[in-house]
Amino acid sequence: MDANNKANSQAQTGKQKRQGDELLVAAIKNGTVIDHIPSVKLFQVIRLLKLDDVKSAIMVGYNLKSHKMGHKSIIKIENKYFTDEELNLLSVVAPNVSLCIIKDFEVVEKKRVALPADIKGIVKCANPKCISNNEPMDTRFHVVDDINGTLSCHYCGKEQDLENVKLVGH
Repeated sequence: MDANNKANSQAQTGKQKRQGDELLVAAIKNGTVIDHIPSVKLFQVIRLLKLDDVKSAIMVGYNLKSHKMGHKSIIKIENKYFTDEELNLLSVVAPNVSLCIIKDFEVVEKKRVALPADIKGIVKCANPKCISNNEPMDTRFHVVDDINGTLSCHYCGKEQDLENVKLVGH
């Protein structure tokens, strides 16, 4: 058995070992792995996805070294799969995370979470005079610049950056 297979086998059986300067974390049998979360957004992602209500095992890695990001965070949730609505929430807070669906210790689907063209009922308009802040209705935003994360309110046209948005009900 070569070193990679041995490390993968140990991770899947629940043992934690060091390989070089990296800690190998136990694999999950079934569930979801959310990777490449900006570390500054980790706790917001946990709150947003209501992971404190999940009854199955959750593993969190915070401020881990990353070649692409410098530092990143990762969440592994056993026996939990997310709806499109939950992923839309995630895309507003951390728009470029990777999502892996795991079944029988194998990655069966891997995708990048991306901002949808329209965002409904998630972001609060920053304009206090906007009808969405004064009438019982869902907010609605259009993504006008997905590179820089700029949204425009469908009702009043107010633009806001993803870095500064307030979430509805949060």
